This record gives sequence, C-alpha cells and structure tokens, in this order.
Amino acid sequence: MSKLNNWMPRAVVAAFAVVSIVSVSAQTAPTVRIRGTIESVDGNTLAIKTREGADVKVNMTDNVAVFAVVKTSLSEIKDGSYIGVTGMPEPDGTQKAIAVHIFPENQRGAAEGFRPWDARANSTMTNATVAQTVKGTDGQNITVKYKDGEKKVVVPPDTPIVTFVASDKSEIKPGAKLIIFGAAKKEDGTLEANRVNVGRDGITPPM
Repeated sequence: MSKLNNWMPRAVVAAFAVVSIVSVSAQTAPTVRIRGTIESVDGNTLAIKTREGADVKVNMTDNVAVFAVVKTSLSEIKDGSYIGVTGMPEPDGTQKAIAVHIFPENQRGAAEGFRPWDARANSTMTNATVAQTVKGTDGQNITVKYKDGEKKVVVPPDTPIVTFVASDKSEIKPGAKLIIFGAAKKEDGTLEANRVNVGRDGITPPM
C-alpha cells in the first residue's frame, strides 16, 4: 500500500505537467511581422498589400490597440528615454541608426534587448534606455543600456525619428502605411492582431 501511495502523487504531478504543457502550447500562437499599405477595411478585417507585394488579410481583435506613428525630432531623445533603434552593425561594433522610435513612458521596457531585425538585410533592433547622448562628428552618439548589456549608437542627422501616439480606428484607412509587430497566426491560417501601428500624415513607419 505504501508503494501505491508513493506512486500516486508522482503520477498526478506528471499528468498535471503534461496538461500544463499542452495548455501553454495551445495558447501560444506563432506571430508574423507585417509591413505594408492598407488596401481596404471591412469591419475588423484589414486587406493589406505587404512590403513584399503579397495580399494578406488581418483580423483585428475587438479591443485592438491603435497607435499613430508620428514624426518627432532628435532633440526629443534625452537621457532616460526608452527607445528602439533600427540599426546596421558597423565594423567598430557600433550600430548606425537607420530609424529611431521613442516609446511612450507607459511602454517602457517593451521587448527590451538586442536582436536581429528585418527592416533590411543584416539590420538589428535595440530596445533600451538612453544612458548618454553626445553630439559627434557624424551625428548624435548615444549609449543605450538594456538588461543584458549596452550598445553605442550613431544617429546620422537625416535619420527618421518617430514616436507612438495612442489613437483609435480613425487612423485605419485605405492608403495608410502600417506595421504590425506580431500578428498571431491561428490554427486555421488566419491572422489576428491586437495592436496596429499606422503612419500618420502619409508616414511609412520606418522601423
């Protein structure tokens, strides 16, 4: 009887672990990054011509968060700002910015870190806090720090600088450029987005 009693809790724990793994797997859908132009809007469904020329449809959730991507200036990047740098690696180890987006304070910490990116071949993305910014000969020299390290970034004078402004579905209209960082790919192949970032006043989100 003691052997049975010893075995039963282990069996229950093992079964619970299997159920937990299956549950987590079912809840985690793969995501797709989409850049393109809105072709049409039908209720919560967006028809998009992607940057690559493909036609895709994305279903927005009922509570979709809409952010306008608006132009701002390099002077808005200050010590302590939380930013995203789309960059190209330089031979000396620095990142040359090809775009910078400034996060609103309530998005501080979003996707923090350094990773490969797909803005162009070999590009990178660094989401981090500005530790120091100093004017240099080739532009603004910025040191950014994230939880696992830091990067030196050179921001040339002509680099697009944008920020996110919380908005609503009035931004979502044919002809507008957008980026969806993570559309969830459902089991039936449809795409679903709970956040859409739309360029305001003809802007193409540069990240």
